[in-house]
Amino acid sequence: MADESHYRRLENMYLSAPCNEYYRPRIRIAEHRSTISVDVRPDLFHAAGAVHGCLYFKLLDDSAFFAVNSLVEDVFVLTTSFTTYITRPVSEGVMRGEGEVVNFNKSQFITQSVVYDGEDREIGRASGVFVRSKVPLTAEIGYC
Repeated sequence: MADESHYRRLENMYLSAPCNEYYRPRIRIAEHRSTISVDVRPDLFHAAGAVHGCLYFKLLDDSAFFAVNSLVEDVFVLTTSFTTYITRPVSEGVMRGEGEVVNFNKSQFITQSVVYDGEDREIGRASGVFVRSKVPLTAEIGYC
């Protein structure tokens, strides 16, 4: 079981990633789980006036990724396979991705994640497989 400081360092690492300057997410990590939220804004829309699928994927993958990394304290993990289903459009409110580890062994971690709208309706779902990388968790990548 990891200690809370590991989760907070992972949260700092996530928030320090350059791409997150654009998305402005919020994150909370616990053992086997993570939750990431982003406010819906018009600059995240596709031409038909709803959130682009890239944000669904980001919330699903990132929440699953950090659920896995909550269990791995020495290296960054990698997504090796990820299947997504987008089931409902959204154009206002907040999107919240919740990821959890459902199974793991020495070589891989299996996850599921769900993204919800501001009314707690499921709007997307995913399953994924993750593995350990060789990239150490260090201050150089924001793990501090």
